[in-house]
Order: sequence, then C-alpha cells, then structure tokens
Amino acid sequence: MNNTINNTLCNLQQELELNIVLATAYSDYSKSLHAFVLRKLSNCSTGEDLVQQAFLKTWLYLKRGGKIISMKAFLYRIVNNLIIDEYRKHKIVSLESLLEEGYQVVDYDTPPGHVLDKKSALALIDHLPPRYKKIMHMRYRDDLSLDEISKMTRKSKNNISVQLHRSTEKLKQLYNLSK
Repeated sequence: MNNTINNTLCNLQQELELNIVLATAYSDYSKSLHAFVLRKLSNCSTGEDLVQQAFLKTWLYLKRGGKIISMKAFLYRIVNNLIIDEYRKHKIVSLESLLEEGYQVVDYDTPPGHVLDKKSALALIDHLPPRYKKIMHMRYRDDLSLDEISKMTRKSKNNISVQLHRSTEKLKQLYNLSK
C-alpha cells in the first residue's frame, strides 16, 4: 500500500512538472506561434485553433514520456505540420486544371447571340499577334495541356497561363470589333 501511495505521489509530481513546463512554454511562445500561423493562413480563428492543437499534441507527447530538447523548435515543427495539414484540407483547384479534366464553363447570363463558337474563335485567332497566336493554336486547335505547351515552348506553366489569358482578352476585343 505504501508503494501505491509513492507511485501516486510520483505521478502527481510528474504531472505538476509537466503542467509547469507547458504553462511556461505557452507564456513564452504562444504569441509568436500565433503570429507565425497568421502569416501563413491569414485566419485568426484557425490560427488560434492550430496553436492550441500544437500545445495539446506537445502535452500528449510529454505525457507519453517523450523528451524535448528545444521546446521552441518542437512547437514550431508541430505548428508547421498542422499548417500543412490545413493546406491539404483546403486544396485549391485551378480553373485550368478543371478544364483539362473536361469540365466546361457555361455562362447562363450570356444571351444566345453573344456566344462565340469554336470555328469563329479559331478564325479570329489568326488575327492575333504571333506570340499569342501560337499559344492559342496549341491550346485550342491542337488541344494541348498547359504542361505540354510548357514543355514545348520551354516556358513555365504560369507564363503560359498568363499568355492564354491575355490572348483571350485580345480575342474578345477582336470579336467586339467584328460585330
């Protein structure tokens, strides 16, 4: 029975020490961790949640007997991993990738006479400046993906996407002039 009391006292002392270590870490690092998360996510409430999760995970790790050499580095590592998990939850899908998968954009507000069919568009592409004409033909006549165009032209996908957007704007201008 004396052994049981000693074990209980030892466990209580360890938990008290753990609470002191965590309370000290919270007072020392919580503001800087929150600022770090806020810079990465731009969402205050999510940032607070992630910082709380980081301290909870740290507490559970220490409770299981884990050893931490640098509390600050450990907390930042956990917060960074939680930020990555948050990014993965809210994966952003680009319009271009949806179009590559076969989705079509439909504008129900456009009157029927204002829709430009593919033949008319391809005819107007020939009136674009050469740098835009080449990319537009590759994308819409040859049905090449951004990756394929990027590899062929040795330009980044972002550059190709910007050029496609600019050429689409020029195409709209040509269409409006031809009406």
